Amino acid sequence: MAIITDDMIAIIGHAKLCFVATVNPDGTPNLSPKASLMAREDLLFFADISSPRTVANLRRNPAIAINAVDIFARRGYRFSGVASVIGVENPDYNLVAEWVWSINGRDYPVHDVVRVAVAEALPLYSPAYEFGTGITEEGLREAFLLKYGVKQV
Repeated sequence: MAIITDDMIAIIGHAKLCFVATVNPDGTPNLSPKASLMAREDLLFFADISSPRTVANLRRNPAIAINAVDIFARRGYRFSGVASVIGVENPDYNLVAEWVWSINGRDYPVHDVVRVAVAEALPLYSPAYEFGTGITEEGLREAFLLKYGVKQV
């Protein structure tokens, strides 16, 4: 059974910006924003555009956690697994790099690509879903679009 579902892929697409946690050499957490997260099968990928600490941490300790949250729907997923850093010789590098370049242009650097074998994916929900009366995703979306001053196109 697949770990990564269509809903998880949709949330990643809506989130645009996800957060990756790795472990620094002294055992402290390193949290880094990523705008290049994509999913394929039970793998997640992101580009090393400007992530020297994240990549160094993963080369030393491949443990990784990633949060992807749709801020307007107030829900998302927490992924955990094992990461590997891959270079231009790997076909998965080209998959991610071409996607990044199609969005940002070829001047955008893609030094490496991080591939994550997802071991676990858990849902994340705002407490509003549990404690609010009659709360729906659409209702939260409308409220938070208004709160952040975002107009839907």
